[in-house]
Amino acid sequence: MIDNRRRKGRNSSMRDQVKKRAIVTGASSGIGKEISGVLVEMGYEVYGFGRSFSDEEPDQIDTKRDLTGKICTENGTDAQNEEKGMLHRIVCDLLDTQELERQIKQIRRQGGVQLLVNNAGVGYYGLHEELNTQKIQKLVRTNLEVPMVLTSLLLRNLKKCAGTIINISSVTAQLNNPHGCAYGATKAGLSSFSRSLFDEVRKYGVRVVTIQPDMTKTELYRNADFAQGEEEASYLLPEEIAETVRDILYMREGAVVTEITLRSFTGSGENDPVISEREVEMIAINGRIIKRKER
Repeated sequence: MIDNRRRKGRNSSMRDQVKKRAIVTGASSGIGKEISGVLVEMGYEVYGFGRSFSDEEPDQIDTKRDLTGKICTENGTDAQNEEKGMLHRIVCDLLDTQELERQIKQIRRQGGVQLLVNNAGVGYYGLHEELNTQKIQKLVRTNLEVPMVLTSLLLRNLKKCAGTIINISSVTAQLNNPHGCAYGATKAGLSSFSRSLFDEVRKYGVRVVTIQPDMTKTELYRNADFAQGEEEASYLLPEEIAETVRDILYMREGAVVTEITLRSFTGSGENDPVISEREVEMIAINGRIIKRKER
């Protein structure tokens, strides 16, 4: 990690000469919420998209109405202080493409966007024949279509300001994924999209970075027939992905790490138990041993 004390003044590039504005999807919880918090600390004006923000305590938040009529949250007491950022909480169904386009147009009218973080994702797990059509479509649309649509809507703007796109993929993009075939396929598609897009836009100074986290302690696995292990070494924390985003943004202009894979220490190996389909209490998913939920 980069020392915070060395960060200020390290970048005197164009990226730091303009008011920094970012769009983050899946900002209401988990990884997206932590990323939004880090960006606000860095002075970004963040437009966080989420299904709902009901987990926030109203009496702990200073709120006002932004230009879209949505509730926005200010970090700190001085909204005019450029050392502090601001979080606009936007409730939006990302699969409603017409509404998503409308929201993006309104944000662009207020100024440029320097950063897009495609973080929103869903996960459905189990034997592939057990996934219905609706679940498969939601996986593909949320994990792959939405990032491609948002990128298309913002790419001309990002080219003008030599902006950054960060796509939150998954370590499953690199692995075989029994009990997660469709999910892994969508993440592999997102990683492939990122690599090709970078080659397309690098001449404009646009950075495209893919973060591929291992199993992270979030609600993503609520639809799974397994859960992360209890030991801390068996999973990542959302804060660790958010700090990776911070480090990406503090790299000097002219350098970019296009793909980062974050792994936890606990993994499966030759000494892991061999388990049957019916009696299994532990199952190896995504290269680690995790607990199987009781049905």
